[in-house]
Amino acid sequence: MNSNPMYMEYVDDAELQPEPARRRGWRVLGWVSIGMSVAMVVGSLTAYGFYRKAFGNIAHEDTDALVGPNRPKKLNNAMNILLLGSDTREGANAKYGRSMQNDPPRSDTMILLHLSPGGGQAIGVSFPRDLMVPIPSCKTKDGRVTQAQSIGQINSSFTLGGASCTVKTIESFTKIHIDHFVQIDFNGFKAITEAVGGVEVCLPKAVNDTKANLHLPAGRQTIKGEDALAYVRARYSLGNGSDTDRIKRQQKFMGSLANKALSAGVLTNPGRLWSLISAATKSLTTDNDLSPQVMMQIAQGMQGMTSGKLRFVTVPNGAYAPDPNRLALSQPAANQLFTALRNDKTVPTQQNQQSKQSSSAPKIPPSQVRVRVFNASGIDGQARRVADDLEEQGFQVSVGGNETTSRTTKVLYGSGADQQAQTVAGLVATSPKPAPRTSGGVPGVVDLVVGSDWQALKTSQSVQTGIPRQQGEVRATDDICKE
Repeated sequence: MNSNPMYMEYVDDAELQPEPARRRGWRVLGWVSIGMSVAMVVGSLTAYGFYRKAFGNIAHEDTDALVGPNRPKKLNNAMNILLLGSDTREGANAKYGRSMQNDPPRSDTMILLHLSPGGGQAIGVSFPRDLMVPIPSCKTKDGRVTQAQSIGQINSSFTLGGASCTVKTIESFTKIHIDHFVQIDFNGFKAITEAVGGVEVCLPKAVNDTKANLHLPAGRQTIKGEDALAYVRARYSLGNGSDTDRIKRQQKFMGSLANKALSAGVLTNPGRLWSLISAATKSLTTDNDLSPQVMMQIAQGMQGMTSGKLRFVTVPNGAYAPDPNRLALSQPAANQLFTALRNDKTVPTQQNQQSKQSSSAPKIPPSQVRVRVFNASGIDGQARRVADDLEEQGFQVSVGGNETTSRTTKVLYGSGADQQAQTVAGLVATSPKPAPRTSGGVPGVVDLVVGSDWQALKTSQSVQTGIPRQQGEVRATDDICKE
């Protein structure tokens, strides 16, 4: 192993043998954590009784004491839970590599689960293991203090200082306050997929991978247990073998798992729910403050959650210049996402929103508004994403290309489109809100210029979470066979 903690070496697709070759990896990209979080966060409140009974199985860590007082301030009532997967070979996990029992555990799973105020939306933000970021000095559970690194691989924070060090690391560069963490090893994964009755996946072609012990036919199918374990850890037999491709596949798996738990009666069936929670808590570590009482409060606030309101994204990233095998945050897109998460506000009540609309909203419906969207943000694909959001609300939309004369969001209109421009401007959540002005453009058409200050687009019924659609995002309700 490389002695420099800045780089963490891995060999993927370790065989599932009692004494496998010395291999690293097995992406635990959150399926277990997501399944557990879905059960605890959005399930029936009967889950509280089950969770309380199982609470004695859970290990805890004093994150507040380890991270210290200098943490980002909370700017909203959202809940941020860091989901971590550990590749520890301790205990029953030794069957996946007995020769690695004495090695420090690592985490390939780092997902920030953001639960919006009001319970209307949730988004899981994945941080790739190879992302290069500053690693702060951390206190460890055994009293040591780790050395800060100006730049290091993000998953080295877990190896150096445990879950609380990863919390501190992500807080330091996102400026997002993390309320809780949930850490789970891969021993409980098979039990969880079995507890929910299996998870639906879709393979474009048959797979016979002896290295990953994965043998599945092509097409739509439900897998669980060993097959599910092999599916999520396979790399070279599925996709193009890249880290980002596997993240995308695993996000689809997480969405499918969440969709199953939310729609198949798992969370309202006491027997199946108990099986799910019991299986997960035996392999779970959380911060001290994530108590049954806190879970009860979260569950009460998330009763309206459906799988259609759960989505997954990967933090915007690109090549790390000094090493093409590593990744760096893509700016300004990454900071725009972090800002949106920090400033996610409570969704107005339907009654208040309808009252506001009746008194001030323009009367022209979206179906009668023609909009051209121009990209002045400097972010590839931003205009297309905003155009998609407008189309979902019924606007007649086209993408007009890039705008290079200004980086500011603007609403412009041609002759005869002043009221249509008011309709569009009313949905722009950017602050300060752009005032529509005439442009001498195409008569009857509104031009929306999406600048670097762009924040979000409201819906015509209520304000969204303030978190704009991200490139390549996955929703729990997406068709798993859709490329």
